[in-house]
Amino acid sequence: MLIATLIAAKSLPVDALDHAQSILAAKGAKIGDQKWLAPEKAVDLSLDGITLADARVVFADFMAGVDVFVQNDEHRRKKLLISDMDSTAIADECMDELADYAGFRKESEEITIRAMRGELNFDESLKARTKLLAGLKTSIIEECVRDRIHLTPGVKTLIQTMNANGAHCFLVSGGFLDFAVPVAKEIGFEKAFANTLEFEGDTLTGQVLDPILGPETKKEILQEECNRFGIKLEETITLGDGANDIPMIEAAGLGVAYHAKPRTVSHSDAHISYGDMTAILFAQGYTPDQWVK
Repeated sequence: MLIATLIAAKSLPVDALDHAQSILAAKGAKIGDQKWLAPEKAVDLSLDGITLADARVVFADFMAGVDVFVQNDEHRRKKLLISDMDSTAIADECMDELADYAGFRKESEEITIRAMRGELNFDESLKARTKLLAGLKTSIIEECVRDRIHLTPGVKTLIQTMNANGAHCFLVSGGFLDFAVPVAKEIGFEKAFANTLEFEGDTLTGQVLDPILGPETKKEILQEECNRFGIKLEETITLGDGANDIPMIEAAGLGVAYHAKPRTVSHSDAHISYGDMTAILFAQGYTPDQWVK
C-alpha cells in the first residue's frame, strides 16, 4: 500500500486534504484511509489507483510549508540511518568556520558552494579548502567545535528515537573527524566516519590524509553496514544536502534531501524543504508520544 505523509512545518493549511484529493483525482487516483500522526501537523493518507513514481511527481512541491513523503508501507520504519554532517546533522559548514579563523572564509565558502552543487570534483575541492587551514592550531578546532557548531533542530530526537527502537545510526561526513566525532557523540550516533587532517605537532599542515572519504565512499559505508547487520537496502534511510551525498541517497531505501541543493533534490526519494529533522520520524509513522527527547 502506498502512503503519502503530509508534514507541516507549523500547521497544515485548512485546504491541504482537499488539495491532495484534487491533484490525485486529476491522475485518476484517490485517497483511501487517513490517519493523523499529530493534530493539524502530520497525517498519513493511503493512496489508491496510482504508482509510487507517479504519486511522487504529483506531490512534488505540494504546498508552501508542507513536506510530503510518498512510500510503500512495507519497511517504513527503517533499521539503519546514515546522515551527512555539514548543513544536515548540523546547521553549519565546519570547513568554512575553520577557514574564518584563518582569514579565508569567503574563499572557502565559494569552493564549498560550487562543490555542493556538483560543479567541482569533491576530492580537489576538499584539498583546496584544507590548504586554506594551514598554520591553524589544534586549540582553534576545539574552540570552533565549542562556539560555532549548532545542531540541526530535531536531530537529537530523531537519532535517539531510532536508537531506542533498535536502529543503527551513523554520521558519515566528507568533513573531518575532529568535528564529526564530538558531533556524533552529542547527538547519539553509533559511529562517525570522516576525513583526517594532517598535523605537525599542534599545527595543521593544510593537508588531508588519504584515503579521502568522498561521494562513493559514503555509498560504500551504507552497503558495508547493511552487510554487517544483515539489513536490506530497502530498510535504510540516508540524509544529505549536497552533490556528494547523491550516491548514498540514490542507493538507500529512502533517500532524503534535507534543505538541499536542487541537484540533490532531483536525485532523492523525498525532500525536506520546510520542516526539521522530526519530519523523518513522522515519515516512519512515529507519533510524538513515541519520540525520545
